[in-house]
Amino acid sequence: MRRTTMVAATSIVALLAAGPAWADMAAAEKWITEEFQPSTLSQEEQMAEMEWFIQAAEPFRGMEINVVSETITTHEYESKVLAPAFTEITGIQVTHDLIGEGDVIEKLQTQMQSGRNIYDAYINDSDLIGTHFRYDQVVPLSDWMDGEGADVTNPGLDIEDFMGISFTTGPDGKIYQLPDQQFANLYWFRYDWFTNPELQAQFKEMYGYDLGVPVNWSAYADIAEFFTEHVQEIDGERVYGHMDYGKKDPSLGWRFTDAWLSMAGAGDKGIPNGLPVDEWGIRVEDCKPVGSSVSRGGATNGPAAVFALTKYIDWLKAYAPPEAAGMTFSEAGPVPAQGNVAQQIFWYTAFTADMAKEGIPVVDENGEPKWRMAPSPRGPYWEEGMKLGYQDAGSWTLMKSTPVDRRKAAWLYAQFVVSKTVSLKKTHVGLTPIRDSDIRHESFTERAPMLGGLVEFYRSPARVQWTPTGTNVPDYPKLAQLWWQNVADAVTGAKTPQEAMDSLAEQQDEVLRRLERAGIQGECGPELNEERDPEYWLSQPGAPKAMLENEKPQGMTVDYDELVKSWQDANAN
Repeated sequence: MRRTTMVAATSIVALLAAGPAWADMAAAEKWITEEFQPSTLSQEEQMAEMEWFIQAAEPFRGMEINVVSETITTHEYESKVLAPAFTEITGIQVTHDLIGEGDVIEKLQTQMQSGRNIYDAYINDSDLIGTHFRYDQVVPLSDWMDGEGADVTNPGLDIEDFMGISFTTGPDGKIYQLPDQQFANLYWFRYDWFTNPELQAQFKEMYGYDLGVPVNWSAYADIAEFFTEHVQEIDGERVYGHMDYGKKDPSLGWRFTDAWLSMAGAGDKGIPNGLPVDEWGIRVEDCKPVGSSVSRGGATNGPAAVFALTKYIDWLKAYAPPEAAGMTFSEAGPVPAQGNVAQQIFWYTAFTADMAKEGIPVVDENGEPKWRMAPSPRGPYWEEGMKLGYQDAGSWTLMKSTPVDRRKAAWLYAQFVVSKTVSLKKTHVGLTPIRDSDIRHESFTERAPMLGGLVEFYRSPARVQWTPTGTNVPDYPKLAQLWWQNVADAVTGAKTPQEAMDSLAEQQDEVLRRLERAGIQGECGPELNEERDPEYWLSQPGAPKAMLENEKPQGMTVDYDELVKSWQDANAN
């Protein structure tokens, strides 16, 4: 079942009998007029949608519910503005807690393991789709919307308008989570420097091709070298051609599980994730994870993965500011805004708002950014048809351990904060778009010049190549924690990149083995392949891929303005 069209205002009103006698439509009208603008709906349609929420919430009026999410701008807006609005309009008291991402996962795990209702709904990353699909602890929303939750499911929800709905859909075709916010990791660069005629001429003279958006990793490395070693200073300030972070910290794992190996080309073709081998290097057969190591048909320690880790370390040491190696994700994030970094291969669009503030070094006197975002360059193992990068999709998740009445009330709140009445305004606040109709609204056409390519990217056909962790990963919390520890060993020199990835692959296989023995993940739980000579797998089509003779082909770039024009032309067809 898919709710594909917005029910007209008159249709919704007709469903509402005579309308609730107690409905505080005045509160709804106040919020619509004073806060929920702009919207893709007319104010009359917004009022009709709010009237539906009031009617559906009547049995739960006065109930107190608790929901939780990580702390980002979008969720702060929900907690501080939308939760009070929902309470005032429906009479359901909502406490929307904001905690760290790791803490959200910990609470979720505790509820899964104990069966004790800690929160009535969670916004957790769709990276857990493989976990949720296998553990039978969350409510499949497809079943819920057609069954127990049908009476509290907004007829105007419009599932197909959600850009990330494929991210939250299991191999069984069921939707398990509802996207609430999403942001991609893209390529970021100083547009003003890249279009400087003197720098363009100097680069062309040295490298034999044009300075522009790098299409491949070879060009990225050349540009990094150019700014770090040859340009060195701009306006009297030391500049660098690359930015990253390398401290031994859980955030180092995100750098890699958030699709670094897919950018290099380690996995197989397939959208949203490679099949049978995904960007974590995990192979599945008939929905069963069968191994990470090359000896079991996986690619976690294959040549492409080792190449990816090697380039990460080489670039960090050679082209990034010296202090970058001792930084965490949150410490490194603000550095490009300080004005001395030429490009960053791994940059989250969640930073857009902070990068577009007037008065900072990367914004000009007219308030327009001096930078742009563009598609990530691809490594030498990448092939057409593969995902190219990562997209975070924080998504509403309902647990089976939550009592049905509380689950219904929480589901109403979840739908409220993604409803067409409020979603466009929320997108303008947090810049984490979830609805296609929102990003195509005229208000974003007007705002696009101030956002450095965010609007153009999300309107482009390229956006489908950026996806979250997929369903090959059977237990995200258990497996994700292995990455940062092993990567850190390579960064510090305690192990070679090959040794670090061998260790990671072996540890992932051990987790898969334990899950297989436990037998708690049903018919799609792990079932490890027997080990065999790695050369057998490396000689097969697809991943794992044999080592290339040349891992640094000729650098390729594209003019940014021509790239954006190609997107616009594609959308016009």
